[in-house]
Amino acid sequence: MSKQTLSFQAEVAQLLHLVTHSLYSNQEIFLRELISNASDACDKLRFEGLNNSALFEDAPNLEVRVTFDKAAKTLTITDNGIGMSQQEAIDHLGTIAKSGTKDFMGKLSGDQKQDAQLIGQFGVGFYSGFIVADKITVESRRAGLAADEGVRWISGGTGDFEVETITRAQRGTSIILHLREDAEEYLNAWKLKQVIAKYSDHISLPILMEKEEWKDGELINPNDENGGRQPGGMVKTGEWETINKASALWTRSKKDITEEQYAEFYKTISHDHEAPLTWAHNRVEGNTEYTQLLYIPAKAPFDLWNRDKKAGVKLYVKRVFIMDDAEALMPTYLRFVKGVIDSADLPLNVSRELLQESRDVRAIREGSTKRVLSMLEDLAKHDKHTAAEGADGVTDVVSEEDKAKEGKYTKFYAEFGAVLKEGLGEDFGNRERLAKLLRFASTTSDVVTVGFADYKARMKEGQEAIYYITAETLAAAKNSPQLEVFKKKGIEVLLMTDRVDEWALNYLHEFDGTPLQSVAKGAVDLGKLQDEAEKKAAEEAAEAFKPVQAKLKEALKDKADDVRVTTRLVDSPACLVVQDDGMSTQLARLLKQAGQQAPATKPVLEVNAEHALVKKLDGSVHFHDLAHILFDQALLAEGGLPEDPAAYVKRVNALLV
Repeated sequence: MSKQTLSFQAEVAQLLHLVTHSLYSNQEIFLRELISNASDACDKLRFEGLNNSALFEDAPNLEVRVTFDKAAKTLTITDNGIGMSQQEAIDHLGTIAKSGTKDFMGKLSGDQKQDAQLIGQFGVGFYSGFIVADKITVESRRAGLAADEGVRWISGGTGDFEVETITRAQRGTSIILHLREDAEEYLNAWKLKQVIAKYSDHISLPILMEKEEWKDGELINPNDENGGRQPGGMVKTGEWETINKASALWTRSKKDITEEQYAEFYKTISHDHEAPLTWAHNRVEGNTEYTQLLYIPAKAPFDLWNRDKKAGVKLYVKRVFIMDDAEALMPTYLRFVKGVIDSADLPLNVSRELLQESRDVRAIREGSTKRVLSMLEDLAKHDKHTAAEGADGVTDVVSEEDKAKEGKYTKFYAEFGAVLKEGLGEDFGNRERLAKLLRFASTTSDVVTVGFADYKARMKEGQEAIYYITAETLAAAKNSPQLEVFKKKGIEVLLMTDRVDEWALNYLHEFDGTPLQSVAKGAVDLGKLQDEAEKKAAEEAAEAFKPVQAKLKEALKDKADDVRVTTRLVDSPACLVVQDDGMSTQLARLLKQAGQQAPATKPVLEVNAEHALVKKLDGSVHFHDLAHILFDQALLAEGGLPEDPAAYVKRVNALLV
């Protein structure tokens, strides 16, 4: 039989060093990860067996067995799932296909308990066995291969591993952990049952352990019953018992499932170490029948912004696992949602291609999307509850359930708000519902808690638009010259600082009948909020400024599309805006940073005719330099950079000396 010694991929060696030397604080998660992997292997066999029943060989009942040997100090987790060939053992156990370890290392906080919990999240759950073992032996045979094509994989968790061919009658995989002295508590049936009940009770396969019964010790003196006995102990009977519920959690009645069980199930399917924010468990009946158990996480995953990563919920058909990331069942902007959908209507041999075209899938997708939005609306409704006194003088009583939801939407939005905004461009049918869920900072609140409905409720009498500004940072937005007249008149402006805002607002032009207006686009028109005296003074200033305005247009013809007098400025000499239908300078900058070609557009320079610097232009011998300084300073004020910074510095220096 061939035997070879191979080296671990560098990333795996790095991870193993970390696991074996650092992550001891929450040892028991190794059992959760290994049983979860065993369950996945059985799911994969069940799926492949749909088209090739011969893979089940002579053992159609799938199960996971947990055994221990106190004398040998070994703990073994065995499944009769799909198994591995020799090459698969080398590929799966010796390398990590994605850059999971690099991301894993980057997430470590130094808190050992939290760091240990991160393991499964990065697809490296098998290596958690080294938390308790100083050597791991894996014996496996892939379903469908001959008995003499089994494989044995052995490693001490250092730099290399051994692989050899063995004869293995049973298909599937056995993971044999050679436990360290500080982990011998796992050579105890009661301890193992406790950990499995905590983390793996929901696994839909039976998890079996050998029964034990108490046996008294032998008499010290066989002829004297009262002479005492040797110590007794638990003895294995040879019978096997199922130690978990062995029924899919989502198929049980809601009243039979505790909050702790829901939370543990979430942790297992998501590999998240934190409990979810909220969840919904429903059976949907009608033209399309399915069960949904959907979770909203408390924290964003490390790869949330990787839109190419497969995301989505687990799909089961009649309790048979079909695929892990059924992206067709959940829109991309809800890619953070975890959970299970079990359909009664889809064919068992459903493929990803069929999922894209099926009418039933569209119905499930729409129903699941609406369910997630309903969960978010419920969290938003109870985010900040202030007890209200009714007309009869009785104050509202807030239920414990509603109290528990307080602050949760704010937490959700801090993690996932930017992703939710993608839905404005992707989900036309739910655009109005999404718009109500959006939150922003504003000129009256630095905290991202202001919704469009809140803004509308505070609008001044005569105000005809919802005003907003986009910028790179909150500070840049708050201090933009374009806000000066709005601050002067006490008009609230929404401050939008997410990169996705510019793109998303192309798809949202109004809210509840009120138009949205960027303060950086077009000429500012405050309508009824600007009195006649102000309008008249502005017209007179514009008329008097016309000669200087013409000279400015000529001096800046290569930089500015137009130069005009504005009423939006109070303290600043100038600002840049774009035409109503033009691309904002913020969006143009974002495209440039992303390496994309932005259309060549020139901004409009708006000047404050009453500002001392603007008045100095008239008759100045440095007119040309002042004009360019005025333009470049307006560009700097909104977070941009002059095309030629050296020329700008040279002009300023010339005027300073």
